[in-house]
Amino acid sequence: MTVTEDVSETAPDSEVRALLRILDGQRRHVLGILDGLDAKDLRRPALPSGWHCLGLVQHLTLDVERFWFRAVVAGDEEVIQGLPIGDEAWKVAPEVSAGEVLERYRREAELADAVITATPADAALAWWPHDLFGEPHLHTLRDVVLHVVAETACHAGHLDAARELLDGRRWLVLT
Repeated sequence: MTVTEDVSETAPDSEVRALLRILDGQRRHVLGILDGLDAKDLRRPALPSGWHCLGLVQHLTLDVERFWFRAVVAGDEEVIQGLPIGDEAWKVAPEVSAGEVLERYRREAELADAVITATPADAALAWWPHDLFGEPHLHTLRDVVLHVVAETACHAGHLDAARELLDGRRWLVLT
């Protein structure tokens, strides 16, 4: 299962290609650990707070991939105007199918990759919501990709734990 196409030929330099390979691996982990879960299990609360796997994937789609790449790095005004507020991204409407949420994640990863491959690693951010977060703590595309790799990996770990609690499946077992 590949989330994105091979980026080795489209990325502008070896550093960005390496970062994209790592990010793509984390994206594949997110989708891979969920593979085989039915719609009911994808919506089953994993913690007392009520979050579920599908909500976490939607959060990765909207609050991570879309926010960081299409809003912050690219400054896409349409995307900026449509960003979710608060914890909205974690809430998946009942009429939205699991397949739709997973496909949106794949598509947003593709759109993010287009931004990444068109942007130099040292490029400054195009937009930042100072009113929400104060001064930015990230300053270049490189910073943003590294941040998204870390956040995606962290959430992949959350999904690992949730999957093991749901049906015992584990992504990687080191012996």
